[in-house]
Amino acid sequence: MPYAVIMAGGRGERFWPKSRQELPKQFLCLVGDRTMLQKTVDRLQKTIPIEQIYIITGKAYYDLVCGQVPEIPEGNIILEPIGRDTAAAVGLSAVAISRRDPAGVMIILPADHYIADEEQFCAVLQSAVTLAESGEHLVTLGITPNRPETGFGYIAHGRIYKNVDGNPAYAVDQFMEKPDLQRALEYLASGHHYWNSGIFIWRVDLIQSLIASHLPELNAGLMKIRTAYGTGRYQEVLETVFAGLPKISIDYGVMEKASNVLVLPGNFGWDDVGSWTALDAYKDKDEQGNCLEGRGVLVETSNTLVLSSGKVVATLGVEDLIVVEGRDSILVCHKGRAQEIKKVISALQEQGYKEVL
Repeated sequence: MPYAVIMAGGRGERFWPKSRQELPKQFLCLVGDRTMLQKTVDRLQKTIPIEQIYIITGKAYYDLVCGQVPEIPEGNIILEPIGRDTAAAVGLSAVAISRRDPAGVMIILPADHYIADEEQFCAVLQSAVTLAESGEHLVTLGITPNRPETGFGYIAHGRIYKNVDGNPAYAVDQFMEKPDLQRALEYLASGHHYWNSGIFIWRVDLIQSLIASHLPELNAGLMKIRTAYGTGRYQEVLETVFAGLPKISIDYGVMEKASNVLVLPGNFGWDDVGSWTALDAYKDKDEQGNCLEGRGVLVETSNTLVLSSGKVVATLGVEDLIVVEGRDSILVCHKGRAQEIKKVISALQEQGYKEVL
């Protein structure tokens, strides 16, 4: 039986000033009139009952999750006392699901991705679940690249393993870091590389055994939490133990070390919408390539994104800009630098502007 776990604990710093510590990216309406989290839940419910969908998030976001997804059972909201990266999040989620179904198939996926063809996504996901049911393989979805993207990690695939309902599954040869442009061009030309979607499918008992093998310190902490799960001691033990867990991603900690990983290619219009520039690709433009959402005028302006919450924004003689007006701050950024907004976050922190973060 499949269970989905939506990771909704990120801070979404690259979407400042709209994304704040108290309202991160996954809780915003960036594409359409539903938040990224709501869209992810809607998509999953096409194949998985809401009773089998879990959301793991920071304890500060509990009320946001309940407000945006009121249909989810209260017991299916897993709260992290502090962010310790994705290996700890996966491990804690596996503890929760294993209490219910030790051999269940677990789908782990981020809350803030965009998917255009949801029917195709569900079909590929179902094939991945079928592959994972045996408990022999870790399965991931790889996205067929259509550009030399330097902002994503990559997966190199090898021989074909089998076809499942018309969807081919390949053995994974290697996970790659985010490349420079030349390497990204090589990956695109090879035909043997996919973007790493960060969507993983495996049986709960398999991922728990691999965490025990490759991340023994993490496993030891998770076993203490598991022992207290469902008791009056759970919250105290969770608070005490979780903060000391190693901070490492599931990619580095397990996936890159495992030899039994399969990848299914996905051609369903995926994007992690990781920056204002990425979001701009999904906005309607005028003849000059501009997008204006809100009040304002764009004079002798081209290829510029302007998002205004209330103030009138006027531009003159500029191009390739991102202008975002928040409730108490304004971002002006060249499109080519949108991936670097964390530099702005750091500068604001250093200069004492924490109230706008």
